[in-house]
Amino acid sequence: MTDELSTPSSEERAVTDLHRIPQAPEAPRPTRPTGVRAGMVRPVLWVLLLVSAVLNTVFSFVGTDVLAGAGFGLAALACVAALIVHHYRFQRR
Repeated sequence: MTDELSTPSSEERAVTDLHRIPQAPEAPRPTRPTGVRAGMVRPVLWVLLLVSAVLNTVFSFVGTDVLAGAGFGLAALACVAALIVHHYRFQRR
């Protein structure tokens, strides 16, 4: 017994997909970096995030240098942003 509604053809998908322009060329997907350095980006960012967050906490509790604490807080935010960008840029599809 076959189900006619199970899988639409590619032409039907192209017609019914409102977010796809059939005449537009496909955007190239970013390639995953290869090599030793490629696998080290995410762990290094996590270590930097951990270190900057700890130092931000220490400087906040000690209260000796407010600018240093703010700098480490900004560094932690930058690491979080870099991790998010790295995740979305190189996720598997």
